[in-house]
Amino acid sequence: MKKPELLVTPSSLYDLEPLAEAGATAFIIGEQKFGLRLAGEFKGEDFKKAVRIAHEKGVKVYAAMNAIFHNDKIDELADYMLFLQDAGADAIVFGDPAVLMIARETVPEMKLHWNTETTATNWYTCNYWGRKGAKRAVLARELNMDAIVETKENAEVEIEIQVHGMTCMFQSKRSLIGNYYLYQGKEMEVVNKSKVDTGLLLHDKERENKYPVFEDENGTHIMSPNDMCIIDELPELIDAGVDSFKIDGILQKSDYIIEVTKKYRKAIDLCIEARDQYEEVRDALLEEIKQIQPVHRPLDTGFFFKETVY
Repeated sequence: MKKPELLVTPSSLYDLEPLAEAGATAFIIGEQKFGLRLAGEFKGEDFKKAVRIAHEKGVKVYAAMNAIFHNDKIDELADYMLFLQDAGADAIVFGDPAVLMIARETVPEMKLHWNTETTATNWYTCNYWGRKGAKRAVLARELNMDAIVETKENAEVEIEIQVHGMTCMFQSKRSLIGNYYLYQGKEMEVVNKSKVDTGLLLHDKERENKYPVFEDENGTHIMSPNDMCIIDELPELIDAGVDSFKIDGILQKSDYIIEVTKKYRKAIDLCIEARDQYEEVRDALLEEIKQIQPVHRPLDTGFFFKETVY
């Protein structure tokens, strides 16, 4: 049985070795100028160092180029792709067809992972982008377990899903919070372009939900009030042959992501190598994550088994 990749989002160079030792087998990194909702900023030499460190540990590095690009950035894409190729990136993650078209001309040997966050909802669409050149499709977070398994059964490309962390509910290219403050005649330092964590929360008093909000170079993002966690529901996905499990560490502390990675590594290995042992410890692994979970971020199973209301 094939062991799925464990894809993690480091926030700094200091996270790389601990995450590799914790069991991560791939990282996704980049810079806000080209990538959406990154856990950390990896520019220039930092990106090159990250690739060297990761490859020494046998970990792949995927470069995020999944932002929505306007004309003013198009001329920069080719040079950035050449930089990524020179740095040794293992793949480029994209959503905008402009990236695919420019990659064909500039870095034709580079692997491409199609990731739009929301529109990968059926296997026909996944295969469409596969026939255009993508090697992997990242499925929408809104799919349930049955839809994921059916898509994998019919896909001609690798399939990646998120198994842990918060998800994006809304994005606007506009700086909505910043614009509001300016309208009020106030200065606002919500945006530190090298750090997306602003500590802003949208509070729904009726449901007692708190939705993290941050602004970066790509606009305004409103995130889910809960973190998904399906560490106790992995067998069906592994048996279906899903290629990559992603732990999204955005707005989380490094120690938390390292510990979560260790627990998913144990769960995946046991599920494949000793299924009976996995069945014995699956509930305990979930409980261990609950113990380190921030009090304002309850766990749920996302859309895997229910229709959510947020």
